[in-house]
This record gives sequence, structure tokens and C-alpha cells, in this order.
Amino acid sequence: MRPETGDSRQPVAERAISAELADRVAALMARMSLEDKIAQMALVQAGEGSPIESLGDEIRSGRVGAVLNLVDRDAVNELQRIAIEESALGIPLLFGRDVIHGFQTILPLPLGQAASWNPEVVRAGARVAAQEAARAGVNWTFAPMVDIARDPRWGRVAESLGEDVFLAGHLARAMVAGFQGESLSDPGSIAACAKHFAGYGTSESGRDYATTNIPDNELHNVYLPPFKACIDQGAASLMTSFSDLDGIPASAHSGLLRDVLRDQWAFEGIVVSDWESIPQLSIHGLTADDREAAIAAANAGVELEMASDTYARHLAAAVQSGHVSLATIDTAVARILRLKFELGLFEAPYAQAADDPEAAQQTALQVARKAALQSMVLLVNRNDLLPLDAGRIKKLALIGPLADDAYEQLGTWIFDGDPTLSVSALDGIRELLGGQVEIAHLPVLETSRSRDLADIDAAVAAVHAADATVLFLGEEAILSGEAHSRADIDLPGAQVQLVRRLHAVGKPLIAVILAGRPLTLSNIVDEVDAILYAWHPGSMGGPAIADLLFGIASPSGKLPVTFPRAVGQIPLYYNARNTGKPPLPETVVQIDDIPVRAPQTSFGMSAFHLDVDHTPLFCFGHGLSYTRFEYSNLQVSPAQIRPGESVQISVDLRNCGRRGAEEILQLYVRDPVASITRPVRELKGFERVRVEPGQTVRVEFRLSTDDLKFYNRQRGWVLEPGRFQVWVGGDSNSNLAGEFQLIDA
Repeated sequence: MRPETGDSRQPVAERAISAELADRVAALMARMSLEDKIAQMALVQAGEGSPIESLGDEIRSGRVGAVLNLVDRDAVNELQRIAIEESALGIPLLFGRDVIHGFQTILPLPLGQAASWNPEVVRAGARVAAQEAARAGVNWTFAPMVDIARDPRWGRVAESLGEDVFLAGHLARAMVAGFQGESLSDPGSIAACAKHFAGYGTSESGRDYATTNIPDNELHNVYLPPFKACIDQGAASLMTSFSDLDGIPASAHSGLLRDVLRDQWAFEGIVVSDWESIPQLSIHGLTADDREAAIAAANAGVELEMASDTYARHLAAAVQSGHVSLATIDTAVARILRLKFELGLFEAPYAQAADDPEAAQQTALQVARKAALQSMVLLVNRNDLLPLDAGRIKKLALIGPLADDAYEQLGTWIFDGDPTLSVSALDGIRELLGGQVEIAHLPVLETSRSRDLADIDAAVAAVHAADATVLFLGEEAILSGEAHSRADIDLPGAQVQLVRRLHAVGKPLIAVILAGRPLTLSNIVDEVDAILYAWHPGSMGGPAIADLLFGIASPSGKLPVTFPRAVGQIPLYYNARNTGKPPLPETVVQIDDIPVRAPQTSFGMSAFHLDVDHTPLFCFGHGLSYTRFEYSNLQVSPAQIRPGESVQISVDLRNCGRRGAEEILQLYVRDPVASITRPVRELKGFERVRVEPGQTVRVEFRLSTDDLKFYNRQRGWVLEPGRFQVWVGGDSNSNLAGEFQLIDA
């Protein structure tokens, strides 16, 4: 993906609204009372039992504008019928649902999809998810989550698109495009919702819902641009964060919701609160009670209240007392109605089954398989142990609690996922090998958290007898996701002990790790000979793992996040600033090198920990292949550019191995001298390219001066002249470098 021309961070024109649509909205609003309008701002939970019984009367009387978490097509259609045929105004309902990484067919976690570095894979995955959800009656999803995530302890890192603003922005746009299709009114399109606005991914200590502290330049340079990318793609809605920002909870943050979102970015979609985040304003300590919370959120610019009912109980009185203006209500309701018109709900309100369910299912599974295949990252491959040669293996040992667990590989937040569609690694390998290899499968541990190693002797014997051994390790789905933060992100349970006992056998070991986050692997990385990081790969994870282990395909995924050596290094991310004392090989001191009773001194005088290597275990962008790629002949042209011009960066990529494979080339840039200190490197382009054995391809990137702008101390986007460094390579540590000069106009 090459950088695009134009500065995507600048305000865009207001979303085009046809005169006909504006007239329809105005005509409908002219018939609405204040109570009718406030009812449109209510997103209510379907609840337990029959939704027809629990919600029918409220909808009939016009007190509900949208419904949450109902995925029964018949029930959805009946509630929609009541709203249209039996309510006074006949306004259809929005039906919202978390469609995060698939619906019935589950794709890799968003973090896993980000490891594909492939916007088309992400778009296709969101498309099939939208189509499946739409057939169940869902017309609005609460995705994508575009919080930049630099702390793997945070459970919701699984839902993120990683630590980098450029990569996340491009993939977020692809996800919005997949959900919304060519038009929101097309069959199979659902409204997207970028969340959580803004900064949620920086929760202190990785604890969900915790305070966030983000400097202004970090907010604008790192955390806001992915939301702007979604808006530029036409995202229909945004969701506020649970967290606060500089002491103001996001659901009452007018600086974000009005100054940035509405005034600067001209966003005309709807803003929805997160679950009960409006009454939680009082728990934060911003407001005294629900009445004040409703007033604060409405005035800040939240149009729809999710799950709670402070708007329903307090907004009418707040308008009458003058604490909330009628214009504020009218603006909010107009946006909600506009979305309903854009979705085509007034003309085609009812969900329809697929014309050919079997064909639709097969298409979804094919998309899920490709996504799983491209998302997996080969971290280690000593002595080219992988791929395995099925023709030379008579006995294969598959060991670990996740080898045959089709449910756990689906990952977090899969409310509607169909586990019967999921193919485990054991089944995928059996299908691939077709009975030609004897397979010994021993879970040893009941779950990933188990500590009982009673069956370890059988596993040791299996490793002795096997020609190859694959360990399936990681964490269960329930250990990541919302409210599933971990202070210790080592392999849970007795998995480390399992690895060490099997390593002692002295035969090669391959680890396949299924997890919802980066795990700290320092305690096993030297105990195994290969590591394939599979994330939670979704329904077709098993066949994808099999294809990669046996060389049907070559791994091509790259890390969208940095893997720390130890939890104490967190936060650790590639695009940090240099500081005045960066760690260098000659300045780093290890704790074991310090003499006993050494005189007090500032060891090394640089930024490092005494008890762990200052580098990550695996850097951002890392990912191995079954071939070897060589980068050379980097050229930057022209050597000098002026504002408004572009520089072309080209490089030769040669496949020096014996297998055709895909490589993800990455372009990094540094502005070494600026009015605020800039990151040591920033991703500014990437390209997925297939290269055949012995082939050399020339790959070009074009970098516009707009891509060099940053948000400065004067709270504006600036382009500053000077020298810029560039690198192109297969990860963020590439040393193939060039430079160019930006001169004044």
C-alpha cells in the first residue's frame, strides 16, 4: 500500500446530502413531537425472553429508535413490522450488533487480520461478515475498533489493528468499505461504527476502562488519524470511549465530539455512546446524577444512548428548562433519520435469507481461509525445520490443549459464531495428510490454564517415537477481549513446563501459538526450533495451519505489534522517540555484569532496563518466509523536493530461495530534526508482492510531502523543510537506507 496523495488528516467536505433526502428528513421531523424525537435517540437492549413481548408495546408507542443484540430474523422482522405498520410515525428501527471478526463464519481476530498487511483481505472479510449479519436482521455493526494499541496486557488489543497509525488507518478504511459496500442501501450492507473515540487503547497498565493520559501531539499524530481515515471512507457512525481524556470522559468531551469531529472533520454521521457510558459519567465524577449526565452527553454531541435510559428520562425536561437546546435534539435526530433513509429501511425494511445459502457459506469459508493463511506469522525457523515434508514423516505428534479445540481458535467476541463450521488444527492436518501419516494426539493439559501434568510421560514417549512434533500452545479465547486484561502475559498454566520437558527429549519441536495478544515468549523461544504465531485464526484456522506447516503455502504475515521480551518493557513500540540518551550496544549494562558493592554510578547513561535486553523479542513488521528475500539498489529520486511534490523510492527485491512466496515490503521514514521530536521511524508505505524463485522485481513507493506533515505545538498540521531518512525492508529494523531533502518553496 503506497502513501496516497493529499493530506487525509485535513478537514473534508461535509458528506453530500441530496435535496430529496434532506426534504424527506425535514418532512418527517415536522410531524414529530419532542418525545418522538428523543425516542429516536434510544438504543435499547433486546433483553431476555421474547423480544416481541418485551419491546413490542414500546415500539408500537414510538418509544424506541434502535434495538441492540437481536439476531433472530423472524423477531427482527416482526419488530420492524410493528414499527412501520403500527406506530404513529412508521419509522423503521436500527438493529445493532457487535460483528467484530465475522458473524457465523469467523475470521481471524482483527489483530490477526492486521498481520496480513492486506487491505483486500480485510475488506473481503468484513464483506462476508456484513452479508451474514444482514441476513439475520442486523443493519449496524459496532466495528471497526481502531484504537492504537501499544500494551499487549490490554485484553482488547485482540480487537485492534495494531500499534501503527498508518497500517491501522489503511486497514480500517478497508473494513469500513467491506461492511458498507458500494452503498448502504445495497443488500448485504450494514452501517459501520469506528470505535472507541478516542484513545481507549492507552488505558493505564493495560487495564480495561482505566484512565488514559495522552499528550496533545500524541493524540493528533497517533490516536485520531485512524478515525479520520474511517470518516474519509464514509463510516456511518462513531462510538465514544469508556475512558476519559485529560480528565473528561469521552461521552461528554465536546472538544473531541464537536471541535474535532464536527467542526474540523465535518463528520455528519451519528455518534453513539458505549454501553451505559452516559450514566457512568457520574461514576467518573464528572456529573452528580443521571440528569446531569444526560445533559452533558447530549450537549457534547452524543446522538444515541446505548443500553441505559438517561436520555429517555431526562432530555425532555432538560429541553424545557433550557439546559439542552431543541436545536441540539433536532440535529441529533436528523442524523439518525438520515442514516435510516440511507440504509434504505423505509423502502426495504425486512431482512431476507440468502438466495443460495450453500454457495454463500462456501464463499465465506474461502475468505476466512485466505485471511487465516495470510495472518499467521512465522517468528522462528531454526535450520529451516519448516516446512515439514509429509513424504518423510511416518509418525507425527500433535501435543497441547489447543490442537483439537475448534471453539477456542475462534477467539473473543464471537456471539454468533457457528462452532460447527470451525475446523481444528488436528482435523485440518488429518485432512491434508489423508491417513498417510500416523498421528499421535495428546492434549496433556485440559485447557491452556491447566497446571496438571499427569499425562506428561505419555507426551515424552510420543516425542521420542515421532518423526516430527508440533506443540499447540497459547491462551483460550476467554483470556483476551473486553475486561480480560492480564498483568502476566506469559503462556498460562503449565505450558512452559510442558515445553521444557519435551525440549529435554532432544528432538526438534515446532510451536504453533494461538492467542488473542502478543505473549512474552522469552521463556520458551530457545526451547523450540520453530514458532508459527497463528493468533486466534477463526473458522478455517486448522486448514490454514496445515497448509503452512507442510509447505502448501509459505508464511507471509508480518507483526502489526511489537513483541516484548518481558512485561516490564511495556509499553514497547517501534515508532518511539529517540530521547536524549538512546540505548546503544556500548551503553547497555546487564545486571549480572555489575560487580558486588560497585560504586554508585549511572550505568550506561541511556534508556534501558538492567535486567532485560533493551530490544524487543520480535520487532514490528517481523515475519519469516520459506524462502529468503534480498533487498538492494535502493534509489530515492529526486534528491530534493518542494512542498506539493513527491519523491519516488524504489528497491530491488530478489527471491534467493527455491520457493515462490509473497513478501511485504515496508517503507519507513524519519524526520530527524523538527520543531517537536519525531519518532525514530514511521511506516509510510507497504506493498505485498509475490516473487518466484530467482526472480528480481523492482518495487516503487511514492511519498508525497503531505505524508510528512505532523501536528505541532501550535496545534496545527505543518510541513517543515529539512533532511528526511528512508528505509525499505522486511521489518522495522531494515538497514537499507536512503535520504532526500525537503526545501522551502
